[in-house]
Amino acid sequence: MNMMKAIDDMPGSESPARTAEAGAAAAPAPGAAAAPAFFSARDLHAYYGESYIVQGVGFDVREGEILALLGRNGAGKTSTLRAIARVDSPALTHGEVWLDGKALHRMEAYQAARVGVGLVPEDRRIIPGLTVEENLQLAQIVEPKGWELERIYDHFPRLAERRKQEGVTLSGGEQQMLAVARALAREVKLLLLDEPYEGLAPVIVQEIEKILEEIKGLGLTTIIVEQNAIAALHLADRAAILDMGQVVFDGPAREVLDNEELRQQYLAI
Repeated sequence: MNMMKAIDDMPGSESPARTAEAGAAAAPAPGAAAAPAFFSARDLHAYYGESYIVQGVGFDVREGEILALLGRNGAGKTSTLRAIARVDSPALTHGEVWLDGKALHRMEAYQAARVGVGLVPEDRRIIPGLTVEENLQLAQIVEPKGWELERIYDHFPRLAERRKQEGVTLSGGEQQMLAVARALAREVKLLLLDEPYEGLAPVIVQEIEKILEEIKGLGLTTIIVEQNAIAALHLADRAAILDMGQVVFDGPAREVLDNEELRQQYLAI
């Protein structure tokens, strides 16, 4: 059976065309005993090219909470982030994504960014030919309500030292700092971090960890995808573990840290 048709035929599913025609809608009504989640993903299905990667993923994140989205390579972590942020690939074929009452699944990527989704991709995407400061200023052109430059430099003093240096000539750790700072230069309600420690020396990882701890103290709602599960779990309040595109654990981060059998089963390489 064609996999795309199988998803379209699921009870209650909507094709992308029908979803677009439906227009924006109010967030689902909360249950009688619990307040609605600040962020909610419901039954996400997404393809990366021809590969069926995200297979019914769902989880909630409360306002100010940090969720570690974990799993082995190929489990669907990055594809889930990209589906949330509404970037072109993977294609979200079914499911709902809500942020502060707004239906992200009915939006284009630029619209999701304007309502507060800030994606820091694994490859950082520093813009060539622009200085550190110009990369930050460019992020503020459309959304000037984020952190002012001096506030950014207070939290990222190394960027202050290199504000006139071309962004792509920074070290890997400095480029990661710039990518995070650029997201914060806009008005962000949900920060999505894709492999922030990837390829960095341990001493630089410690610097990035300190910056993320500061951001955590500010109460910014965050989802972090990270292969270094232990580092992510120490930062996070809760964890969701993916395996073969599905959620196999959703609970306190401490529970994963304390359960070596669970880590070996789903996170060990």
